[in-house]
Amino acid sequence: MSEWRECTLGEVAEINPGERLQKGTLAKKVAMECLQPFTKKIEVYSRKEYKGGAKFKSGDTLMARITPSLEHGKTAFVDILDEEEIGFGSTEFIVLRAKKDVLDRHFLFYLSTSPTLREIAIKSMTGSSGRQRVQTNVVKEYLFYAPPLPEQKAIAGILSSLDDKIDLLQRQNKTLEGLAETLFRQWFVVEAKGEWEERPLSSIATFLNGLACQKYPPKNEIDRLPVLKIKELREGFTDNSDWATSEVDDKYLVQNGDIIFSWSASLLVKIWAGGDCILNQHLFKVTSDEFPKWFYYQWSKYHLDQFIAIAQAQATTMGHIKRGDLDKALVLVPSNEEIEKMSRSFDSLIDKIIANNKQLMSLETLRDTLLPKLISGEVRVK
Repeated sequence: MSEWRECTLGEVAEINPGERLQKGTLAKKVAMECLQPFTKKIEVYSRKEYKGGAKFKSGDTLMARITPSLEHGKTAFVDILDEEEIGFGSTEFIVLRAKKDVLDRHFLFYLSTSPTLREIAIKSMTGSSGRQRVQTNVVKEYLFYAPPLPEQKAIAGILSSLDDKIDLLQRQNKTLEGLAETLFRQWFVVEAKGEWEERPLSSIATFLNGLACQKYPPKNEIDRLPVLKIKELREGFTDNSDWATSEVDDKYLVQNGDIIFSWSASLLVKIWAGGDCILNQHLFKVTSDEFPKWFYYQWSKYHLDQFIAIAQAQATTMGHIKRGDLDKALVLVPSNEEIEKMSRSFDSLIDKIIANNKQLMSLETLRDTLLPKLISGEVRVK
């Protein structure tokens, strides 16, 4: 590593560089919620009047500086702007810009997601417990070894290729989910038959509520599993996720491919793909001995907007639905022969989503394992 040189991040990158952007100018706006955990993409943005906030250009890295966004790994590489265009967003972004011919901008993005930098950034947070912020000077003074520019590009190329494969699989799953939803609506809304039986959603599947997992702490470092809460269902597990003993009733164990329904706070229905874990309260694990997985999954999704409206109508800080709402949500049940025929189309879509999720998990694990090793020089590339 003799050719790697020790430097601070501030020596090779501009931190929150200034840009000229007059108030009232139309520019692309990126909100904090558009930054996803360790993703390289910004998929949601809008063209709005500039009223203040962090400014950035194409090729910059946006790194959250506020809790809990930073702990969740929220960061993004700006690739939504034309070369001369300027974007803006929350003042809670730290904008990182690689200095030309010194630091590769894609390498900088991966450096910003490295565990070492993020750990130091998180430890630097100050302020009240609810609104702690990273100290920008700590990021600027972060000391690391920078490889030569060609090796930076090679490292970024390897990690980018993994991210591209991950992105492709994620987009495939969105397409598959869309196809399944379209097919479901065609058969059960547009072409629904009058003779089909009408039943409550609660009658076609078991909606198992999770455990109060704080009552089941790990007994040791081996016989334990991460706890699946609403946050993890949305964003996956982090270093801050809780653990519980694995010695619980098997029905509370969650595995890849299980259907999980968040019935409180952020309501969503999802095919789980984050590995073995323990089901926490405020989540349902949905199963059925009578109907195929696609059937109760699609009907749960079909009623989701209705459930969200019910939860939002409640005058509480954390809206939720009750089991009575599952009883009132009606489904149409075709004959066994018709369901079997439909399954020939739906099963292949669900199986492909689950297979993609398995591959996604492997690729994300590989990327997350390689990243710190490549960034630190523990693993070298030509």
